[in-house]
Amino acid sequence: MKKILYVATVAEHFYYFHLPCFKLFKEKGWQVDVACGGERELPFCDNRFKISIKRSPADKENLKAYKELKKIIRDGGYDIIHCHTPMGGILARIAARGERKKGTKVVYTAHGFHFYKGAPALNWLVYYPIELVMSAMTDCLITINDEDFAFAKKHLKAKKTVKVNGVGYNSDKFFRISDDEKRKLRSEKGFSQEETLLIYVAEMNENKNQSMLIRAMKKLTEDGGNYRLLIVGADNISGKYVSLASELGVSDRVDFLGHREDVCTLVQLSDIAVGSSLREGLPVNVMEAMACGLPVVLSDNRGHRALCRDGYNGFVVAPNDDEAMAKRIKKLKEDRPLYNTMSENAVGFIKTFSKENVIEELKAVYESLE
Repeated sequence: MKKILYVATVAEHFYYFHLPCFKLFKEKGWQVDVACGGERELPFCDNRFKISIKRSPADKENLKAYKELKKIIRDGGYDIIHCHTPMGGILARIAARGERKKGTKVVYTAHGFHFYKGAPALNWLVYYPIELVMSAMTDCLITINDEDFAFAKKHLKAKKTVKVNGVGYNSDKFFRISDDEKRKLRSEKGFSQEETLLIYVAEMNENKNQSMLIRAMKKLTEDGGNYRLLIVGADNISGKYVSLASELGVSDRVDFLGHREDVCTLVQLSDIAVGSSLREGLPVNVMEAMACGLPVVLSDNRGHRALCRDGYNGFVVAPNDDEAMAKRIKKLKEDRPLYNTMSENAVGFIKTFSKENVIEELKAVYESLE
């Protein structure tokens, strides 16, 4: 029986993004093992190893996690080790050095390098040298957008570099519904039929930069516009954005919904998806919104550019340019033919990013390693 080990920092990463891969290998008759932190249960795996891995490179627990991983890898006799997340990628690749000499193949998926065009100099000084060294310990480096792929091919040292369309979105859950169904959902969830609903699904933190959206809401409502912003995601910034909404007088127009299990419904009943992040690899929230027929208005970064063709299925505006974002949102509201065209284009464009297509891409990657 062949064996594969998946490694990441937390179990949630696998739960939300990689269970189809687990299922694929189980159907192939492989043993599927997982090493990560966190408590969430994971289906489609044979052995779940809980390790002491932490997100911060400076955390001393990572030394313990490295030793745990090394033993797991040494004892496991794996054919493939597929690692994800920055620390998962670092620790697994170092721990697997000895086994690579015996034929184990090591795969790393870079979900968006921390060094990129326009990134702070510190990011380049810290993360690029690390990834350069790590890439020499990598049999296959998977990138998820064109910019990272081009850079990795030219400057990194993995034996093979490929690009796949991210982790994919679930087309069984995220799809466009009729206007009548949308009205019904709004009634059920208590939202007005007259409001233009904007939605951003992302945890609240500095990188996701929800303050840009709150400032845009201030501009949108100054002239009496009937807009509501739904911010869906856990608050990891100690109420900073909630306080900002209050300071700008838009608390009654911004709903902080926290972590939700009904994200699909909330996206389907919305009108426009927005995104304000400073850095993205290839964001699933944008894929899901487009699949539901929502035009998008997004801040300019490589992940957003990979999904949004400005003027085709949405708009891209400069980072932190809340005035430009407000203007683009207003244009979509006021120009219904443009809205309908962008909605159609969004649905058509995003189909190649479905989980089904991504699984086929990954199957080709894995088969090239066997």
